[in-house]
Amino acid sequence: MAETKEINPDIVGRIYPADEMYSVGREKIREFARAVKATSPIHFEVDAAQAAGYVDLVAPPTFAIILAQKADAALIQDESAGIDFSRVVHADQRFTHHRPIIAGDELVTEVHVDNVRVMGAGAMLTTREEITTVTGEKVATCISSLLVRAGE
Repeated sequence: MAETKEINPDIVGRIYPADEMYSVGREKIREFARAVKATSPIHFEVDAAQAAGYVDLVAPPTFAIILAQKADAALIQDESAGIDFSRVVHADQRFTHHRPIIAGDELVTEVHVDNVRVMGAGAMLTTREEITTVTGEKVATCISSLLVRAGE
């Protein structure tokens, strides 16, 4: 029988610093917009974005999930956290946008473990991903709730 992990409640307060920069490109924005059925021309046409007052294409608000989930990998891969990804269910996701994500942005994401509520051998884990430009300008804050189911 395989050994089951239990989430470590002592990870509350841990911060996983940004480990790489994410370059927001026009095609990434267009592909994401198509995938989520966003239809505004500011996601597809530079002229439309500029006419709306932006310097380049504007990402749909949920584009931030790409950066948040990419950054969450540091936590998931941290053996000391005790998270068995095969038992993770994404329970909730919230975004606070400080400004739009624009093509040409160079962004980094820092992960904060804000809460672990142990429920038997499982737990509800709340993380906060702070997305900023490489120069430190706040772009978005993402709050994620992950249910880590108990082993069988």
